[in-house]
Amino acid sequence: MAKSKSETPSKTKTKAKVSASNKKPPKSLLTEVKNLIKTGKKRGYLSQDEILDVFVEPEIYIELLDDFYDQLFQKNIDVFESVSEDQLEEDEDVLQQELDVLANLGNVGVSDPVRMYLKEIGRIPLLTREKEIRLAQEVEAGSSKAKKDLIDANLRLVVSIAKKYIGRGMTFLDLIQEGNKGLIRAVEKYDWTKGFKFSTYATWWIRQAITRSIADQARTIRIPVHMVETINKLMRTSRRLMQDLGREPTPEEIGEKMELEPEKVRAILKISQNTTSLEMPVGDGEDDSTLGDFIADDKQESPYDSTSKQMLTENVEEVLRALSDREAKVLRMRFGLAGNRTMTLEEVGREF
Repeated sequence: MAKSKSETPSKTKTKAKVSASNKKPPKSLLTEVKNLIKTGKKRGYLSQDEILDVFVEPEIYIELLDDFYDQLFQKNIDVFESVSEDQLEEDEDVLQQELDVLANLGNVGVSDPVRMYLKEIGRIPLLTREKEIRLAQEVEAGSSKAKKDLIDANLRLVVSIAKKYIGRGMTFLDLIQEGNKGLIRAVEKYDWTKGFKFSTYATWWIRQAITRSIADQARTIRIPVHMVETINKLMRTSRRLMQDLGREPTPEEIGEKMELEPEKVRAILKISQNTTSLEMPVGDGEDDSTLGDFIADDKQESPYDSTSKQMLTENVEEVLRALSDREAKVLRMRFGLAGNRTMTLEEVGREF
């Protein structure tokens, strides 16, 4: 009984905030949020991936998202970067060591501008919890300097998250730039009175900005953001099933786990395939061959057919030159030679 009483204010609060939103969340979203909180309460934690799967369009449901994080804090539910990793917060030594490693990499994966940027942000000290709250209060009061300081102090958090998305079709620097946009958004939306740390709240916005940008820019054919989230969820489900089964799961097994029809799973798998450029080099590069050189064009005539048609045209023209002008014209009209349409005998008769 005590459990139901403690949950009643949260439900009332959620409804009150939802009514103030510009767009009322659908019942399905409210149900997913409720189930997610139940899962977090049972386990004691949630992963950022699980939250991303539910809140695909946070800008529309800001009040619901804030209330969701408020409930996580009230129920002592931690938020992890992923289920298998330590808690999202990284201490200053770990972050600084990570930046130093990235900044000193000599491979092609990290360009000079990236190394310069990493060294620059590595000089910015991290914030204590007390200073973080003070800056958040000043941001709330309208201080532009406090906003800049809070953003600068968390730039290395963006790098830490962005590096996990390397190889998804965007450069490291572009990933960092998109993550910084999410960080700015987080600073604008952060409510220090909720009690959770800024990095916990900001990580979600940073990841959301990066994944949305990958959906918009990384693919030749753009996939809607909601479908990208579905694809990611399907891939995670597939990996978990592979670990449990010891083999590749079938569409039926994935569909049963995700409550989707097997045909829908197959369609999502087909959409998730990457586009390959026909200009992609093939071989060792000595002959400049591309993939397109090895793909036959079904609509293109073969050299044999093209040569045969050319010879036939020349032979017909030679025969027509042996006829009178009137005879040649009749044949051209009747059989549609020289690109003309084929005419009936009646149409030819009217001409003569």
